[in-house]
Amino acid sequence: MAGRVNEALRVKLRPSRVTRHGHAAARGVIGGQISRVARAHTRSLRFAAWLAVSLLVSFMSAAPARADLVDLLPWSHKRTYYDVEVQTSPRELAKLLEAHLDIARFSTRPGVSDDQFDFLITATPQQVRDLASTEGYFTPVVRTDVRTGENGKRRVIVHVDAGPRTTISAVNLTFTGPVQTEDHAQENATRFAFSLHEGDAFTQSGWNGAKNAALRALQSRRYVGAKIVRSEARIDPLMHDAKLSVTFDSGPTFTMGQVDISGTRRYPERIISNVNPITPGEIYDVTRVTELQRQVQNTPYYASVAIDVDDNTQKPEQTPLHVKVSEYPYNNFRGGVGYSTDTGAHVQGSYTYLNTFGSAWPLQLSGRLDQIQKYGQIQLSMPPGERAWTNSVLASYTTTDVSDTTIYSLRAGVQRTRTSQNIDFAYSLLYYQDRLYQNAGPPTMARALMPQWSWTRRNVDDPLFPRSGNVVRVEAGFGVKGAGSDATFVRGYARGQQYLPIGRDDIVLFRAEMGGVFTGSSSSNVPASLLFRAGGSNSVRGYAFQSIGDNVDGSILPAKYLVTGSGEYQHWFNHDWGGAVFFDIGTATDTWGEKVFYPGAGFGARWRSPVGPVNLDLAYGFRDHKVRPYVTLGIAF
Repeated sequence: MAGRVNEALRVKLRPSRVTRHGHAAARGVIGGQISRVARAHTRSLRFAAWLAVSLLVSFMSAAPARADLVDLLPWSHKRTYYDVEVQTSPRELAKLLEAHLDIARFSTRPGVSDDQFDFLITATPQQVRDLASTEGYFTPVVRTDVRTGENGKRRVIVHVDAGPRTTISAVNLTFTGPVQTEDHAQENATRFAFSLHEGDAFTQSGWNGAKNAALRALQSRRYVGAKIVRSEARIDPLMHDAKLSVTFDSGPTFTMGQVDISGTRRYPERIISNVNPITPGEIYDVTRVTELQRQVQNTPYYASVAIDVDDNTQKPEQTPLHVKVSEYPYNNFRGGVGYSTDTGAHVQGSYTYLNTFGSAWPLQLSGRLDQIQKYGQIQLSMPPGERAWTNSVLASYTTTDVSDTTIYSLRAGVQRTRTSQNIDFAYSLLYYQDRLYQNAGPPTMARALMPQWSWTRRNVDDPLFPRSGNVVRVEAGFGVKGAGSDATFVRGYARGQQYLPIGRDDIVLFRAEMGGVFTGSSSSNVPASLLFRAGGSNSVRGYAFQSIGDNVDGSILPAKYLVTGSGEYQHWFNHDWGGAVFFDIGTATDTWGEKVFYPGAGFGARWRSPVGPVNLDLAYGFRDHKVRPYVTLGIAF
């Protein structure tokens, strides 16, 4: 038998003897490089060519000697249409056959003659066997029935008894090259990435996918030029058994060199050099290359970033990083509309000019208007300096009207920020001036000049759809009476989320939040925007947005202290949709000894949408005795 299987997929039909020249006897080993699917595809191409020739011959032979023009027209000949039904299980195999069998593919084409139809029927059993083998079914039993209905239309029924599926009995991964002595962890990571194991069903797609995933894992650190030098899947269809073996050659260890930048026309290349976190001579690591890409994308100048690394094993040291960018124009406008249950409908927009003073200084004007808050800000920034630090000046004005309390807040100052792949830093000196209006009493005004520091760490497996890890944010600042502030105070705030995977489909999420303004003065002497309220979709569900605080004659005033906590259990029914149950509790108060906790509980749906996770919740507030719906876009902060 002559035949070949993808990547030396050798099908051992029966115990066989091998001749002295290495050729398999009649019942021997089928080996080579072309898969059964490839053979089926080759036969399909031969058939298509034969079909075209036969149609032309039949067309010419049907013409009478007098070559009447009407008789020569293609549509003057009788067309043959028929239906095809594939009866087998599992459904995945049926879909494969329906998509690739010639008898099914040609069913919608006109002009198939009886001879051609008979050829299709005859070829079907072998095509079924070839296609089924790619899904691990090497001994299918095939029967085709042709029935003609009362209207003369033929119906083809392909019965397939797939038989037992071939399972994997052995997996052998071997390595050559420096990885054997340099980096056992990388070797183990490659083994872990190989997704097929003993007892798994064998499929051609799974076999190819496992090899590719393992190779990518080996190439992800040190060994950019790694390759597969030998792979074999030895199949015994009578025993329904597969033995897999792959040999990887790691090649030499690669180190990273200088960045080679292309695509810059408007903005200086030093912007990319300044945000580059990679030191020349570092061992190659794909996560570091990804960090460089994100650092460049985090700047406002570039619409897209692509990074390529040379994999020449003859020059593994100081391999250059080729960075190709596509720039934004100087003027950028952005806008959008939306809705949330906390703040209602909103509209927002921004304008950015990226070349202020002709020095690539971004000037941004932004604003947002919703049913609770009106916000506007102007910010002028310098281009990123060394280690990606960015300096800026800003001013903003915000009006918030919620819970019978209206706050007008002016903020202005300077800040220095740095954003990396997992950690963000910010140092700022900001001046706050707030006016607060409530139901009882005259309006109050408070001012503060506050040095502030903030730190955010994201340590999750997926930044958009996390299943494990945590996200933490910490803020600290202070004000001194007489130094631009109406009171001496220290302010602290911390928030954390922990994701714990339970099996493959479930997640437990814990969230905690604490804040405090520590001062011997009244809270009315501290700007209201620096104080705290609770309630809403990202705080305590079951209560209205910012409805938990100090209640003074119906006005909910911001308070000195904040504590909230949440526990949520998610179960995912498929990749995109899941359900959740949760319990939230929290409080915001001026006097800790008189605190009152507000519990809430409920359930909801989770959707992994193209723009991020969407949460649809229904929660009951035990103190308000009300049920409230919530819709949120739950991106990890």
